[in-house]
Amino acid sequence: MEKGNGQMVTIKDVARVAGVSASTVSRALSGRIPVEESTRRKVLKAAKELNYQPNALAKGLKEGRTGTIGLIVPNICNPVFPLVSRGVEDTARKSGYTVILCNTDEDVSIEMEYIQKLRKKWVDGIILATSGKQSGHITELKDSGLPVVLLIRRLEDRVDAVVVDNNEAARQAVAYLIRTGHRKIAMVNGDQGLTLYRERFQGYLRALRESGLAFDPTLALEIPIVQNCYETVREFLAARPAPDAVFAASDPMALQVMRAVKDAGYRVPDDISVIGFDDLESAPFLDPPLTTVRQPLYQMGAAAAERMISRIEGKATTPEERAPSVLVMDTELIVRKSTRDRTDEKEQYGSCETIGKGQNG
Repeated sequence: MEKGNGQMVTIKDVARVAGVSASTVSRALSGRIPVEESTRRKVLKAAKELNYQPNALAKGLKEGRTGTIGLIVPNICNPVFPLVSRGVEDTARKSGYTVILCNTDEDVSIEMEYIQKLRKKWVDGIILATSGKQSGHITELKDSGLPVVLLIRRLEDRVDAVVVDNNEAARQAVAYLIRTGHRKIAMVNGDQGLTLYRERFQGYLRALRESGLAFDPTLALEIPIVQNCYETVREFLAARPAPDAVFAASDPMALQVMRAVKDAGYRVPDDISVIGFDDLESAPFLDPPLTTVRQPLYQMGAAAAERMISRIEGKATTPEERAPSVLVMDTELIVRKSTRDRTDEKEQYGSCETIGKGQNG
């Protein structure tokens, strides 16, 4: 509350009204040092009358914490990140922390700018889904002593991270297509400069290799900007015989693939099966409902917040607990109506021979 002259009510004002010293007010309000009950009641009464609000920043600086966590995401319009952000915010709030959300529009220079701004606001730590391929500024941030947790987009093992096994999840998705009789499988991928897209591509290659299928480079599309996916896939379908399946590296990409397939005169899944990656809330309501790899997005955000709070509050006691760690969360292939079983047609393409399991990466 402001005083009549526009200034904020201070601890000294509370002390004057309560008839005690400022240090007594501080002890009574903090609850950490006992004071007489009658004195405590006088202080609380005065604080209530004046609508006194403690200066959280000053208190935080004195204690070495401000109770705030920065969360930097590359594109809040991407349906992945609202779910992740909700997991972070809900978990942080339960532990008394406030989250400051920053959106970089996939621009690493904006990401660096936000990092500096958050540091000036004395945040206790930063959770980051990085926008770029560069890692120097993140390593520098961690080396400064500020807790950092990477989310979804992993860079290196020197920094705490919460991710999924993109390689294995992609391998399982493509292996499912192969088991159901698909042989000419295209992949629509994002920018492989980002680790998650590179790992998903490696999983796609691994599934082909394990099944004895040759990799056809003309079936692999790298589309760095999701909004360009529809036009690129339309051009792809117009230029060559259609594949019998498409593995899209994200659900937003899969949505555009399905529309491009239909607009090109093909049917999903009768002519071309489509698998996505994410299992966004809209996936079951697409026409047809989308088969996709489910990432536990909310839980990943919650886990990142838990890891961050543990770092801030110094809960790690052993060298092993203090060392950076990567939490790999489970995925699940959710089969819906955008894929179909073509095993009765496999004679058209030749048999499939399994040549053994490959290694991640």
